[in-house]
Amino acid sequence: MVRGKIEIKRIENDTSRQVTFSKRRNGLLKKAYELSVLCDAEVAVITFSQKGRIYEFSSSDMHQTIERYLKHENGGETNMVEAEQYVQHLKHESATMAKKIEILEASQRKLLGNGLDSCSVEELQETSSQLERSLCNIRERKAQLYMEQGEQLKAKKRFLLQENAQLWEEYRAKPWMESSGQEESASASASYEKAGASAFVSNWSQRSMSSKVETELLIGPPRMNCCSHPSLKSVSDK
Repeated sequence: MVRGKIEIKRIENDTSRQVTFSKRRNGLLKKAYELSVLCDAEVAVITFSQKGRIYEFSSSDMHQTIERYLKHENGGETNMVEAEQYVQHLKHESATMAKKIEILEASQRKLLGNGLDSCSVEELQETSSQLERSLCNIRERKAQLYMEQGEQLKAKKRFLLQENAQLWEEYRAKPWMESSGQEESASASASYEKAGASAFVSNWSQRSMSSKVETELLIGPPRMNCCSHPSLKSVSDK
């Protein structure tokens, strides 16, 4: 037979109510035991009858379980209060940050030259002073960067000069440099003598040409052709 559903309401008959309490109490305690064993859970059940009798089950010490429950309950309430306070604090900070952002945006618009119609003379003077201070800071930073770059270039120059001197010393320290140096000196002197001789010949040729030009020039009255002048022609005819 199919067991019918029992309507959940208070049983009016005292005897039936007591029998039902005993059966369901034992079933509740049995289920609590099974739950603690199967799931390795800490279970505690306390039941008071209508006449005030206590029936309990605990998978561990009942007092420790109760203390744990009370501590968790108090901690949960505390955590809820702290969470609400933290949320309120975040809302306050959010509103403060929104106001700061709005002020900064307005200041930025003023620095860019926008929205100046509603500004007073004092606000315009403050904006002008702020721009001058910003420009001064920019110039100081620019000068500092130039100085740092100059120092870096000087350091690089000194390093290159030292490296060049070191390479030159290593080059001169080689044993074949003596003979090579003599040969270079001889070739240099020969080139110098050849260049001097060429310069002497060139100078001498220039002087000779200038003297030749000077001999062709006449000092005094110019010579006249006797055949071209009529008086001289008649004299010559006589």
